[in-house]
Amino acid sequence: MSVFDLSGRIAIVTGGNGGIGLGMAEGLAAAGAIVVLAGRSAEKGEAAVQRIAQVGGKAEFAEADVTSETSCRALIDAAAARHGTLDILVNNAGTNIRKSPERLSTAEWHTVIDTNLTSAFICTNAAYPHMKKAGRGKIINIGSMMSIFGAGFAPAYAASKGGMGQFTRACATAWAKENIQVKCGAAGLDRHRSDAGCPTRSGRAQRTRARAHARGPLG
Repeated sequence: MSVFDLSGRIAIVTGGNGGIGLGMAEGLAAAGAIVVLAGRSAEKGEAAVQRIAQVGGKAEFAEADVTSETSCRALIDAAAARHGTLDILVNNAGTNIRKSPERLSTAEWHTVIDTNLTSAFICTNAAYPHMKKAGRGKIINIGSMMSIFGAGFAPAYAASKGGMGQFTRACATAWAKENIQVKCGAAGLDRHRSDAGCPTRSGRAQRTRARAHARGPLG
């Protein structure tokens, strides 16, 4: 008997067609959930669906732009209508623009904040009535270790992830009485995602990775 059985549960993972999002989607599917992978690239999305199907999981792709409120709400409502409920939401979609604070434009700031934090607010807000109706729900927000320590090359990203932590606490406090649990996981360096794009000329990325690896294994 499995101690982690999600058979029949419906999950949405934003940014679920690659990186950490795909890894989480694979885990949910392996536990029996039907997973909706939300993302902008249909090509990546269908490849991710096939990858999950090859090991016996159930997944489907939904094209969505998390910077659009209309798209976010349509994603959530369509999945809930198609499957009759929504049990799990993973707010994983994110981006980063690596510049020091004085070089970052207002438009670039909004790009990161809207993608990483505002999208989580909209999707969570849209998921709430479906979870309230069902009498249960799980919302998992993907944070970052950069919400804890300073990162001079990623001010908007760090701010968005710091905000994610506080947003998580607010929702968890507000909705605990309705059996809706909201959690935030602070991700570290991941060789499968955008950390691979860190500047490497000075060897900073390699040194940072080595220090992080010394504290614990990288996924």
